[in-house]
Amino acid sequence: MKSIFYPVKLFEIKRQKPPRTLVLGGTGKTGRRVVQSLWDGEHSVRIGSRQADPAFDWQDSAGWDKCLDGVTQVYVNFAPDLAMPMARPAITAFTEMAHRKGVRKLVLLSGRGEEEALACEQIVRFSGMDWTIVRSAWFNQNFSEGAFTGMVQDGQIALPVGGTCEPFVDVHDVADVVTAALSEEGHEGKVYETTGPRLLSFEQIVEELSGALGRTISFADIPHEAFLEGIQGMGM
Repeated sequence: MKSIFYPVKLFEIKRQKPPRTLVLGGTGKTGRRVVQSLWDGEHSVRIGSRQADPAFDWQDSAGWDKCLDGVTQVYVNFAPDLAMPMARPAITAFTEMAHRKGVRKLVLLSGRGEEEALACEQIVRFSGMDWTIVRSAWFNQNFSEGAFTGMVQDGQIALPVGGTCEPFVDVHDVADVVTAALSEEGHEGKVYETTGPRLLSFEQIVEELSGALGRTISFADIPHEAFLEGIQGMGM
């Protein structure tokens, strides 16, 4: 009996390249960790920062168009903070441009209990694109590589917190949530609140910092007006 061999057509299986992701604040606390995680997963990433090429600057929308070329999803990380009054118009303008450029998904880093941040969340929700919101507590790293570093070095943290306790969170945990939202399916239309395991007062914070650093760090609960004068004096 004669054997019959049917021709078999071989198909080349090409690996689908992951979506190009624009990571705004790509050299900052969460941004650089998100970039590294996406690179580790062999995703295509464009860093959005003033030092990158093309450069991204929240204060200069002229460069946004080039940064969005070929991008399908964006990690939106507003600097200095979504609670600032200039955030709302900037987020509005950016999301409108992103939608026009064909971006399909936004992942927004937001803040807990901030009125301006909640307004920016609404802008993203109704942008016409898929969205995920990561609503975070204050970072542990604010004391080591962020806004409070200078205060720690000077030996006194002065903020208008009024006795508020905060569930400080490690920035690596926040970056992990953001990375998952950018690299996995099923996170669209979700709001994730990232917090640490316990509430801490600033009195407790300075006590722990003092023990870790081997020198005294104090805390001063200052009036809100005095805080505003201070940050305006630093050019913010």
